Amino acid sequence: MSQRVAVPTLASTWQGAAGAPISDDLLAWPPDVFAFANVLLDRSEAFRFVLTPIDEWPPRRYPGWVALVEEAAREWGAWAEDGRGTLPKLLLDVWGVVRECADTPLEDLAEGRDLRLCESLLTLHAVADEACAGLGIALDTSDATGSVYRARGRELLARTGSMARVDPRLLRVLPKVRTPPTGRPAFSRYACIQGPGISARWHKVPSRHRGTDLQSEYATMLLLPWPLRVRASDFRPLGESVHRPAKEPYGFFEFAPDEGLDFELLDRVLRAACQEAGTVDVVCLPESAVDEREIDDLERLLHEHGVAFLQTGVRQHAPQAGGSRGNWIHIGVNPAFEKGPATRDAGRAEWFHIRQDKHHRWSLDDSQIYQYHLGGVLHPGIRWWEAMDVPRRAIQFVEVAELTLVALVCEDLAQNGHVAELIRSVGPTVVMTGLLDGPQLNSRWAARYASVLADDPGSAVLTLTSYGMVQRSRPHRRDASSVVAMWKDPSRGVREIPLEPGAQAVLLTVCMDRATRRSADARWPVDNGTACFDVAVHQIDATTVSTRSSPPPPRTVPARALEGDDLTVLTGWAEAVAEALAHDPDRTAAVLADARSDASWRAAMRLAPPTGRLVDAIDSLRRFVLANGAATYDAMLAAAGHQPEDEEPLDRMVRRALLSMLEERQTRRPGQHRASRPSPRSSSGDGTG
Repeated sequence: MSQRVAVPTLASTWQGAAGAPISDDLLAWPPDVFAFANVLLDRSEAFRFVLTPIDEWPPRRYPGWVALVEEAAREWGAWAEDGRGTLPKLLLDVWGVVRECADTPLEDLAEGRDLRLCESLLTLHAVADEACAGLGIALDTSDATGSVYRARGRELLARTGSMARVDPRLLRVLPKVRTPPTGRPAFSRYACIQGPGISARWHKVPSRHRGTDLQSEYATMLLLPWPLRVRASDFRPLGESVHRPAKEPYGFFEFAPDEGLDFELLDRVLRAACQEAGTVDVVCLPESAVDEREIDDLERLLHEHGVAFLQTGVRQHAPQAGGSRGNWIHIGVNPAFEKGPATRDAGRAEWFHIRQDKHHRWSLDDSQIYQYHLGGVLHPGIRWWEAMDVPRRAIQFVEVAELTLVALVCEDLAQNGHVAELIRSVGPTVVMTGLLDGPQLNSRWAARYASVLADDPGSAVLTLTSYGMVQRSRPHRRDASSVVAMWKDPSRGVREIPLEPGAQAVLLTVCMDRATRRSADARWPVDNGTACFDVAVHQIDATTVSTRSSPPPPRTVPARALEGDDLTVLTGWAEAVAEALAHDPDRTAAVLADARSDASWRAAMRLAPPTGRLVDAIDSLRRFVLANGAATYDAMLAAAGHQPEDEEPLDRMVRRALLSMLEERQTRRPGQHRASRPSPRSSSGDGTG
């Protein structure tokens, strides 16, 4: 204890963060260098030197700094594919300076005592950030340079939860989806760092509308604020669960409605919504809306109506022996990979499933017990905690078409800890939150936290609660509200969404547009991100649709052709094939060869070779592309859009994944028409449809 602690240096700081020394091996993989530079700049607060002194950045010793950074990043990505040739001169120059200064005290960097070191480390960070473009999020590209490198990065991200080779238990490099539209400066625009403690998984799902026209960039979301009725008896105290009865007593309760989903009503709601909009792409239900035993029947019904995506809160029917009930968001993805009615003729298969757990228990104090009129079942003198498992923290990012989605459960939206920090760093396009809460008014807590995410990093936020809970929420001397959902985005403000009398659901239509990525280090803004905003709200009245004479009989569901992580890997390679075909068809064979299970690069990245059905899927992708000659992008697009009569399920899945990536890239090509974003409206929200 009496010995002096060694002064932290650049080398010791990196060793402590990543468990590895500073070595030239870092240059073999740009995300590793991004992690290295970001850790040092963040811990020393040296990012501030791009802002102060004023007019001292970018460094004068590099005329045309922005162009030099972008060119070095492009060359570095190409070099990372095979290590041939030489690294970019700018990269070698700044890396050499940093290597020479490895034993420099971190405090010297923090105080800016070595101007050359500060400039070199900041430039190294900018080049590495640019080189991370496209590793996680599909972007526009001007050529196919680095397409193999980017595909490797997508597989590494899918299999480890990080784009870097550093042990993800120590730190992760994740894609950055959005940068703040205003306010806080961002010093990176394609990657971000997350420390230990939270698991992050990245899922890439090839689900979108067919075609490349404007309609492919819309999504119709059916909001089901169910249960439509909530009884006090649905809240049940656990027997003998009250503790400390004489001093601040607390107990545990569960939300366990006796009534399940009304599938006959849901069928009519879906048909009414399809009559209105043509298709229903996404179905959303709030927290704890569905019993876990109902998921299969729910997905079967959604498949019949061509729904591509499901997000619903799930309550566990019965806890495991000695444990509590689970509470999570279930994300289901239709394996047809198409939005719209075309999926009805595709034959049903088991959906892909992603689970986002709730991390924080609901606590009902006396004010909430009075607000929801639950005093007859939960004594207001006791603080009642939700009886649920509290799992380890993990966030599931879902990239679908041009959107990156995150699902949260109720209280998780309000927490400002490491989960919130991670979400702000990545900047998902949309944050979808299921709640068991009162009305989603702009004056209540959910709107306040949604505003934080809409301002920084610029995410759109959707909150959805149960109409039954909204009707139970009657604070003293206040009438019940009908606002069951809220949409907040940075361009159009807040929309309060009511469930009007006679309606059982709400159809929300959203649209995508370009978003600008900004970086405070003087790189030019680029319009290659995606924004999402609402364009229409319509109330769905199922009484306008007759009941079907007989429900369709249950059918045996074939098993999934691939598991979820394998689907993400396959889709990443399909994206690389589309990228090569768009700009340099001669590189397509190299991309396909690098995807094979026996490719040598995985050993260098410490990745095990693919096994099982993923190997078969990659081989299927290779056979399909080579069988069609890979002559032109348009020819491959036409071939992927044709379904052979005798196609095997795995081959069909592979072809549709490739088709989705080809159409998505075609939509993003320069010159394609984009949706026009409406002018901002008042942030008060009129609640009209």
